[in-house]
Amino acid sequence: MTETSAPDVTLTASAAKRINAILAKQDGAAYLRVSVEGGGCSGFSYKFDFAGKAAPDDLIVELDGAKVVIDEVSLEFLRGSEIDFSTELIGAAFKIRNPNATAACGCGTSFSV
Repeated sequence: MTETSAPDVTLTASAAKRINAILAKQDGAAYLRVSVEGGGCSGFSYKFDFAGKAAPDDLIVELDGAKVVIDEVSLEFLRGSEIDFSTELIGAAFKIRNPNATAACGCGTSFSV
């Protein structure tokens, strides 16, 4: 498990607040797991899941008690990203601002590098 002071990935206060609210209602979940998988309309897609514990090679990102874990492979695609939670007229969702993405789909969950 890697805890870092130099942020590879950061959380906004809005994301931290929403993560804490979600995890408070999930039995046995201590972390929000963010990963990257092949697929999606632009080549890769973000996946959000819950985890009870972190794996030995996970990066742990924490803000205001909210904890996110990211595996080593996904971190290569997410390095430098910011995880935000946005509430808009059309809905509320986690958004990842990824400087590594060269293109993204309209829904914001799929990207290419």
